[in-house]
Amino acid sequence: MIEINSDIEKMRNIGISAHIDSGKTTLTERILFYCKKIHKTHEVRGKDGIGATMDSMQLEKERGITITSAATHVKWKDHPINIIDTPGHVDFTIEVERSLRVLDGAILVLCSVGGVQSQSITVDRQLKRYHVPRIAFINKCDRVGADPYKVIEHLKSKLGHNAVLMQVPIGLEDGHKGIIDLVRMKAIYFDGADGEVVRTEDIPPELRSEAEEKREEMLDAVTMFSDELMEAVLEECPTEEQIFQAVRNGTISQEMTPVFMGSAYRNKGVQPLLDAVVRYLPNPSDVENYAVDLADEKKKIKLLSDGEAGSVALAYKLEDGPYGQLTYIRIYQGSIKKGDELFNTRLRKTFRVGRLIRMHAERTEDIDSAGSGEIVALFGIECASGDTFTEPGLDYTMTSIFVPEPVISLAVKPVDNNASDNMKKALNRFTKEDPTFRSYVDSESNQTIIQGMGELHLDVYVERMKREYRAEVETGKPQVAYRETITQQVEFDYIHKKQTGGSGQFARVKGSIEPLNKGKYEFVNKIKGGRIPTEFIPSCNKGFQAALKKGQIIGFPVEGIRVTLNDGQSHAVDSSDLAFQTAAREAFKQAYRKAKPRILEPIMKVSVESPSEFAGSVFASINQRRGIIVSSVEDGNFSRIDAKVPLIEMFGYATNLRSLSQGKAEFTMEFKKHARVPENIAEDLIAEYKEKQRLQTS
Repeated sequence: MIEINSDIEKMRNIGISAHIDSGKTTLTERILFYCKKIHKTHEVRGKDGIGATMDSMQLEKERGITITSAATHVKWKDHPINIIDTPGHVDFTIEVERSLRVLDGAILVLCSVGGVQSQSITVDRQLKRYHVPRIAFINKCDRVGADPYKVIEHLKSKLGHNAVLMQVPIGLEDGHKGIIDLVRMKAIYFDGADGEVVRTEDIPPELRSEAEEKREEMLDAVTMFSDELMEAVLEECPTEEQIFQAVRNGTISQEMTPVFMGSAYRNKGVQPLLDAVVRYLPNPSDVENYAVDLADEKKKIKLLSDGEAGSVALAYKLEDGPYGQLTYIRIYQGSIKKGDELFNTRLRKTFRVGRLIRMHAERTEDIDSAGSGEIVALFGIECASGDTFTEPGLDYTMTSIFVPEPVISLAVKPVDNNASDNMKKALNRFTKEDPTFRSYVDSESNQTIIQGMGELHLDVYVERMKREYRAEVETGKPQVAYRETITQQVEFDYIHKKQTGGSGQFARVKGSIEPLNKGKYEFVNKIKGGRIPTEFIPSCNKGFQAALKKGQIIGFPVEGIRVTLNDGQSHAVDSSDLAFQTAAREAFKQAYRKAKPRILEPIMKVSVESPSEFAGSVFASINQRRGIIVSSVEDGNFSRIDAKVPLIEMFGYATNLRSLSQGKAEFTMEFKKHARVPENIAEDLIAEYKEKQRLQTS
């Protein structure tokens, strides 16, 4: 059994976040090697076919991308570090969201050639949402076109960071040999077959003046975070410890981002980055975390990173493995031991901790206990992602994770009965594990529909069904998540009357529906004088909401509606919850047609990064897809084009972009908003829906 280090001040919980292909997983592989967690490094798309340690899924090894976040635990110079390697692709954004929710600090990895790319902006926004302090690592300094100084400018201009250089490179591209530490004013080289021998020397004479100039800039920036350092600088005698403390203060307050550099692939700069993690990023006791006390009018409670306080933990991720459900948890307060009783505040149930384990990618290590700040996992617990566990007697809940809505649907059909059973098992598991992946059976077509964040997201799950569950499925045409709305205000007055012998049904509702500028739905109750009894007002609301689930133009949900109820009538005997629900539903349907309904389509924020020579072709390809160019930036030989494009037009764009750029351009997209569909396309959608209805009734 492995015992956990209880010294919380030495502990670090960090994530590694970046744009696709910036070298996150390669960097994590080197960290594992230098911390002696693995004995040999493997590349993401290595010739040996083994793949990086943290990309444990076969699909990840084949595609060379990270699909699920993976957790591991290492020790660096007596400091225990929990690391989560997160995906870079926006389709797997939930993996980044839930990882950041439980982290105390992060390494933002940037490519020295690409700089701040589209997904760098997204992950930085997520880091800000969860107030996660970060240090930056400019990777790939050995690549042709490497320019870390340009990346620093990007950090300042595009992300608004107070980026401060802590190192300067000794050579770039093929001549990248090492780095100069601006605090110690020493040159650092990395010798040995795997860069494991760190050699410190005096700064080369030709780089001395540049290093002194950059050190002055660094000291100017960091003195803002320490009066003691400011005095020492004025007296020209700052110590290393004073600089370290000032940088730590600025980093933890998120008012400064220290910047490091190197090449993970070439084994350069990783050990000083690990020193920076333990030196500048917060330990769990530096971060304020809060819960809500359900037993005390939802009062906000500050959690104590104290092993003696009552236990509070958050389940942030689930995995359904061969031996049952694996629940990843972060302990925020107290400690958890094998055999302890814990209380799930959502399910209102207690359970006993059977196995407590620590993760290393897909491998597990049994442990007896875990203290505050630890990221560990439990086996065989009935729960959902986002549940809070406390010791019995405490009734706390922590804020849940932001979950974006799915934007794309796909019909899946099993080829035979055996595949049907396996597909059901797979869908049950995937929907439980991933809150952005949904599945349901369409009541009209009887088709199984899966929903997700993009083509790649659904493609990965269909592939996993075939591989992990042997569920051979056929996929239909991808379906866009359209919405319906109204464009003008309309009055309604509807009487629902039904006599079936004995007591019947009676309800009258009167009011109006109108467009709502912000939000999906709003219900306004203006009933006076008890025209509708108070107990039936929620019934009316339920009826209206039921009507919103399926619009009458193309059968998609309706949003952007305000319903105002201002009059009505009831009957002492015949009025009921059901009668008012029915009346509200039918009243809405009656008014909806007159309110000039329109179809809305999802518009995606698309960022294309391409060599400048292909920029003209990229512009043309976006225009052909009804896209609107928002901005275009040329940086050296590279162009970045941001546009807003309807999702329906983006199907197959990956293949199109590859062919027009000789495979050199790449793009990311994420949901931006819903916007009105052009009239000619709306007519086609309506005709298609009517034909579908006709076929189902014939």
